[in-house]
Order: sequence, then C-alpha cells, then structure tokens
Amino acid sequence: MSDTDGKKPLGLGGGSRSGQVKQSFSHGRTKSVLVETKRKRVVVPKPGASGSSTTTSSPSHLGDPAKRPAGISDAEMERRLAALRAAKLREVEDAKRRADEERQREEERQRRREELEAKEREERERAEALRQKAEDEERARREAEETTRRAEEAKRAPAPAAPQPAPAESRASAPPSAKPGLPPSRKEREREADRDRTTKKDDSRRSGKLTLNEALSGEGGRTRSLAAMKRKQEKARQKAMGFGHKAEKQVRDVQLPETILVQELANRMAERAADVVKALMKMGMMVTMNQSIDADTAELVIEEFGHRAVRVSDADVEHVIDTVEDKAEDLQPRPPIITIMGHVDHGKTSLLDAIRKTSVVSGEAGGITQHIGAYQVKTESGAVLTFLDTPGHAAFTSMRARGAQVTDIVVLVVAADDAVMPQTVEAIKHAKAAKVPMIVAINKIDKPDADPNKVRTDLLQHEVIVEKMSGDVLDVEVSAKTGLGLDELLENIALQAEILDLRANPTRQAQGAVIEAKLDVGRGPVATVLVQYGTLKRGDIFVVGQQWGKVRALINDKGERVDEAGPSVPVEVLGLNGTPEAGDVLNVVETEAQAREIADYREKAARDKRAAAGAATTLEQLMAKAKADADVAELPVVIKADVQGSAEAIVQALEKVGNDEVRVRVLHYGVGAITETDITLAEASQAAVIGFNVRANASARQAANQKSVEIRYYSVIYDLVDDVKKAASGLLKAEVREHFIGYAQIKEVFRITGVGNVAGCIVTEGVARRSAGVRLLRDNVVIHEGTLKTLKRFKDEVKEVQSGQECGMAFERYEDIRPGDVIEIFEREEVQRKLA
Repeated sequence: MSDTDGKKPLGLGGGSRSGQVKQSFSHGRTKSVLVETKRKRVVVPKPGASGSSTTTSSPSHLGDPAKRPAGISDAEMERRLAALRAAKLREVEDAKRRADEERQREEERQRRREELEAKEREERERAEALRQKAEDEERARREAEETTRRAEEAKRAPAPAAPQPAPAESRASAPPSAKPGLPPSRKEREREADRDRTTKKDDSRRSGKLTLNEALSGEGGRTRSLAAMKRKQEKARQKAMGFGHKAEKQVRDVQLPETILVQELANRMAERAADVVKALMKMGMMVTMNQSIDADTAELVIEEFGHRAVRVSDADVEHVIDTVEDKAEDLQPRPPIITIMGHVDHGKTSLLDAIRKTSVVSGEAGGITQHIGAYQVKTESGAVLTFLDTPGHAAFTSMRARGAQVTDIVVLVVAADDAVMPQTVEAIKHAKAAKVPMIVAINKIDKPDADPNKVRTDLLQHEVIVEKMSGDVLDVEVSAKTGLGLDELLENIALQAEILDLRANPTRQAQGAVIEAKLDVGRGPVATVLVQYGTLKRGDIFVVGQQWGKVRALINDKGERVDEAGPSVPVEVLGLNGTPEAGDVLNVVETEAQAREIADYREKAARDKRAAAGAATTLEQLMAKAKADADVAELPVVIKADVQGSAEAIVQALEKVGNDEVRVRVLHYGVGAITETDITLAEASQAAVIGFNVRANASARQAANQKSVEIRYYSVIYDLVDDVKKAASGLLKAEVREHFIGYAQIKEVFRITGVGNVAGCIVTEGVARRSAGVRLLRDNVVIHEGTLKTLKRFKDEVKEVQSGQECGMAFERYEDIRPGDVIEIFEREEVQRKLA
C-alpha cells in the first residue's frame, strides 16, 4: 500500500496528537497554548513480500526493490526494519511504565485522601461527642433545677383539689393504646417524658414575634435568645473540660534594684510586658519594654499589679558570703603563719631552706626569690608552722605588703655584716602596719666581719628594741649556712604562737587569701591560696576577686594532691575561670549562680570605677595632658610574666623609670606565654615584648619574625629593669656642650663683588676654624650667631688660623659687620645622657 492509496498517513500513533498547555506568568496572569505533536512514521515490512525482507504496512518503495531508493542494499533494509521494530517495542514498554506509574500515583493520592477524610471524620465525631456531652449535662442541670423549683413551689402553696375530668376528656387525653383501668406501660411512660421535654424546650424558646397585645397582657413574655442558649452551652462545655476555672492570682515578692528594665520587671512579676507598658502609659510615661525605669516608678507599678516590692541594691549580691561570727566552742587551734622578710641577699630563703632541709635557692634565677612561696614545716617537737617567703627586692614591695596582711608572726632577717638596709626598713614598716609581733633573726653570724651588736643598734633608729637592749622584741643569732641557732629560732616562734593563742573554725565555709596566681599551659589558671578560715574541699564553688570557679584539684606544698585544706594550710587551687590578682580574697558560696553573679557585679563595679575616673577628666585637663605628653618621649613595652605578682612588680618598677623627657609606657601586662595577640599589639604600637620566665609559642615567634617585633626574655628582674633603662636613655636628647676655641677682632670691612662684606680680622686668642660656630659681639652683646661662609689667609682658603695671625672672614647670610666687633669662635659636642 502506497502513500497515495490511503486517506491518512501511516504511523504507530495514527497521525498527530494535539493538546493544550497552560502557561503561568507573574502577577497571576495565565495563557493557554494549543500544542500539536506529530509522530514519526514507522514502516514495518509485510510477511511474504518480495525480496529478501518482508514488511507489514510498509510503503511500496520499501517493500518493492524496484521502488526502493537507490544505494540501499537488502542488509541495510533489514537493519532499518529491525531498528523500527525495536523502537516500537520500546515505545510500548514506555507507555506501560508510564501507565503503571500513573496508577501508583493515583493510588497514593487516593490513600492520602482517605487518611485525611478519616482524620477529619474522627475530629468531627470527637467534637460532636463533646458537644453532645455538654448538651446532656446542660439538660440534666436544667431538669434538676426545674424539679427543685417545683418542689419549692409545692411546699410554699398547698395544691388545690384537682377537678375530675369528664369521661370524654379522659379518654381524649389517654394514649390510644392505653386501656381504661390499667396503668400505663414503660414504653408509654418514656414516650410521655419525651413529649414533655419537647414541649418544655419549645416553650423555652421564642416562637414568632412579640406583639403589643402579648407584651401588655403579660402573656408570651420575653424569653432567652438562641445565641444566649449557645453561649450558655459553650460555658458549660468549657467548665466540664476544666477550662472554666480562673486561677487565683499569686502575690509575689519582687526584688527591686535602683534601676530596672520594663521587660525584666514584667518577668519578675510574671506579668505580660504589654500590660506593664500599658500601666506605665496610664501613669503618663511613654516607654518601651527595653527602656529602664527608676525604683520609685517600678514600685508603683508593682503595687498596681498587686505584688510586693522588696528594695535591694546591686551590692546586696555579696551578702550571700558567709560573714557569721564563729562560736567559741567551734574554734580549734591552728598553725601560725610566719612571714620571712628582709633586705635582698640577706639570706631569707637560705634560712628557710635550712629549716626545711631542702634546696629552694638553687631553683630561683640569680639566687634571689622572685615569687612568694608558701611552705609548711613540722618541727622536732611536733608543731606545724606555715612559712611565707617574700622577695626582698625593692620591686616586690606590694608583694611583701600582701604577705604581711595574712601573717601572724614576722621574722625579720638582717645580715650581721650588712646591718639595716633600705628594704629592711620597708619590712619593719609593713610589720608595724599589720600590727603583728616581730622576731629578729641576725643571719650570717658565721662570717668574720659579722657584728650583731651593730644590727641591734641600727634597729634602735627604727623603734625596734630587742630583748638584749632591754626591749620586748625577740632576737636570735643564726647561721643558715652552718645551722647555728635554728632550733632556738623555732622555739621562739612556737613560744610566740602559743602566746597569740591562734584559733579558727574548720567547719565553716572556707575563706582564704591568694598569695600568688599564674596561668599554667597545661592546667589553666592556678592560684596559690592560704586558707584562713574553714576548710576548702574539692568540689567547692568559690568566688575570688572578679573570678569564680569550682575546685577541681588541691595541691599542697609538696606537690601532692589532697582532698581538703584546713586553716593555715597553703594549697594550689585549680578550676578558676580566669587568673585572679595576688591579694584577692577567696570565699566559698553555695551555688554557681551566686558565684557568677558576685563576679559579674565586681567586674561591673571595677569597670564603672574606671569609666568614672575617665569621665571626671575635663576637656582642659585633656588638652593640658596632651600638650605635656607631646614633649615626653615614650618607650612602649608589652610585659608577660609567669605569675601575677611578678608582672605587677615589673610594672611598678618600670613606672619609676624615666624623667620629664622620657618614660616607659606599659601597653599591656599579663600572665602566661607570649601569644600572637601580644605580637599584633606590639606591632601596632611599635613596642617591644618582654617575657619574664615565659616564652613565646610557635605562632607568636613566626608572627614576630614576619612583623619585625623584638622579643626579649629575662629571668632576673635586675637585668630587665637595667635593659629597659638603657633603652629609655636612648630616647633622651643628647646634651650639647660648647668649647670656646678662640676670639678674633674685626679691623676693617671690605666690600667684594659677588661675595658681600668681608671682615679683615686678627685672631687675638686661640684658633679660628672654618667648621666651627661663631658669634658676633658688639659692645659685649651677641647680635648674631651662625657659621663662617669663608675663612681666608691672604688669597687662599684655609681650614684654621692661629692666634696672632690676620685672616678674612665672611658670615653665612649675614653682612651687618663693623670694625671693632669681636668674633667668638666655639665648637659643639654632643654628650649622650643616661637615666639615673
């Protein structure tokens, strides 16, 4: 069959297919487009056709070799027919797959529809059940009220004799199935009750309009509307479900600080913030919930809402710290706390070393003590003594002061060969300020030039009178090197402690003083605490200064872990959230919230204090300070130390370096290793980084190399202060000194073209040099100071002219010279200055 024999084209689908596609655009616009899809005609060979291949419904030019296109062989024809059959099979399979997928989607949609309908049906049934239950309860309540009302009416008025109904009326009113003379059956009684209820329900509603006659006659009075009945049923339903009971208002004690946010006030009253804002607006205050109000206004709002206001201040958070007085029966004896004080290198640590029979001096850089050490020593008699070893260097004055605040007895060490020195006097002042007894230990008694009597005599100048000078201060001659007099010293300490009768309550919450604090790389912030009252236990929550924490571990002076530390026991405390300052007081509290609140309050108070100090500065003061600072050269430094006390001592020492022209400015000081942040700060301020017993980490070293920041390491405070002093001396302006080398007198003045006025002079004293400075004197008054432009002898330019010789001089940019003027010739020398 050819293309011309049929009326429609051959193909798998029987021609083109058309449909509509709906296009959607913005703003809700749509458009329908007619789309027509034309199928490709597929030729299938008929069986039994001539040639090597047979096709079904194929065109004549494919089945007939004569009409086949030229160049197509039988094999090619067979391959094309096979491709057509494969395409037909694929199309059939795709159609089946699409039909199956469509059927599965339809089944899924149907299943979801059924689930939704079932869920909605369940909700409707539940709501209907609740409504039916409410209606039944309401109906039962109304019937009970009606029965009660009828019973009360029957009691109030006696019932009249009921008239006998006529036989016809009786028969009419009786149900059809009722037999005369027989009582009604149960079914008839139920039917009668339903009829009564229906009648009562119909009577309870308004039927028709209320006419004027009915209103005047009193018949058909006003009844409850359908909406009112529905509201009543809804209230009954909510009451049955437990929603109808209104909670009783709870009166609260509201803590009221000096200022409070409106939102915070609402939270403390457990009221809505919008209601509080509305109440304030009624008072004439247009505020938002994020604004603060004063305590008086807040108190009015609290009373308006029916609560009670409790006035508190911000400082009340510290009242949770236990400050109760200890009872006499709770006090128990405690070891005395002895502080070793004295001048540098007078043998304080060596004396304590001999008492402890350990080597402490070898562990300190340069043989001097730079930390406050706390140790416990047990004597041969069994007494336990707690020793504090304080540094003797002048830079550690504040550390010694803190040591004197927590001590019971001061042992003043004075070298027999040096006698009383400046820091010995400071130690005496600290001991007197702390009002603690003093014991003088005259050390180095084994030296040939030792003179203990000179020490006793020198102490008289500072009002320290020892027993051998008829005073009340104990003195002992000792030798830390040979051990001479150590037993006598310990006996005197024990005797003094027995006189003091030191007692403490070990059962109360612990309180102690921070002797030293540092930032350990592996353990974090570590504080050396000397417990003064109570017992510090592992797991206690405490607040110390502006920091707080929970005791994670306690380590005694021997490096051992302990579970608790009683009064007068020094321990290292781990578990702080930050590094405290030496001298801070540690207090144990009940909860973490209290500790955090106290620490936050102290931090805020310190911040406000600094801000107030800055705000008190007037503009004139700032201008004056800026003008004064402009003339002062600064040496900026960043200090990092191993412990807090050393860092503070270094800062205090560096603040004393300088004069009116130069000073040292400490940009930042802290505890711990040198970090990349310190390098960044130093680079921005062009400062040097100084590490005292600490080192820089890898990233900090790399950053310092890249940014060319100098890092200096020190382990002895002497060397640190001396180097900084030398660096600060380099900022001083050099001192210019003048040396007069000669005088010359002008004999005649010559005018030379191109040169100007030239003075014919004779050198009267010394020598005249061309590189020297000159001053022109007229009647012994300096009228010009400058330099020589030319110095000639006859016609030759010379470098110098000796005394008694004549020469020609011309001044640089100055020509007002006259015969008889005197020229003063001098040389300048710059001398580098140093800080004292």
